[in-house]
Amino acid sequence: MTQPLAGVHIAVTRPPEQATKLNAAIAQAGGSVISFPLLDIASLPDLSAFHAAITPLDQFDRAIFISSNAVQYGMPLLQQASLPARLKFAAIGPTTASALGSFGVAEVLKPSDRFDSESLLALPELQQMQGQRVLIVRGVGGREVLADTLKQRGADVVFGECYRRVNPQKNADVLAQAYAGNQLQAIIITSSEALRFLLDVAGESDWLKAVPLFVNHDRIAEQAQSHGLKVISAGQPGDEAMLQLLTKHFQSQ
Repeated sequence: MTQPLAGVHIAVTRPPEQATKLNAAIAQAGGSVISFPLLDIASLPDLSAFHAAITPLDQFDRAIFISSNAVQYGMPLLQQASLPARLKFAAIGPTTASALGSFGVAEVLKPSDRFDSESLLALPELQQMQGQRVLIVRGVGGREVLADTLKQRGADVVFGECYRRVNPQKNADVLAQAYAGNQLQAIIITSSEALRFLLDVAGESDWLKAVPLFVNHDRIAEQAQSHGLKVISAGQPGDEAMLQLLTKHFQSQ
């Protein structure tokens, strides 16, 4: 069996519970995984603001979920509040839409190419928003382009923030030491928050500028490039696309 990633040491920055399949695929291809989770999802200690934002739930015409985490943390709360039958659902991409499906939501509006706010906003269903009241379910903070654009189109937008993102790493010594021992050839980044947290702990390190980042989204690639980092983008989500990207790159070396 060919092992296209033999001798390649790859830092995977996803939370361990979200990286199981990718880690196994890398190992099967002969690669070595360095688990370096840069993103942890935590519940909010106080959800009173979320409950206040969604009450009453039948005031909303559409609920937009910006991540699968938004679904996992937000949908149980919405179901407790009794979902109105007329509420329409939208998701930032297929993974989030699939998560909604696990809660019994069959019809979900989602983009079919790039999976970001801009692609969702390009859909015909979100062009004329006068008189529409929209709930955006997300973590604390985040990009404002979705809400701002919907407001410009006439919608009344409310945020339902139901979780927070935290960085479990205090420093990047593990990666620096791996690089010094020639045991770090790639870093996988699959979210803007993870990139930001990596920059927080690694700063302007020479090793960070030398090791290529493998990302799944062009927007993350653009952000990394703006910091002078080497980056290679799959341009689409999913473990299979990431594995193909890694394989193609290292087979050509």
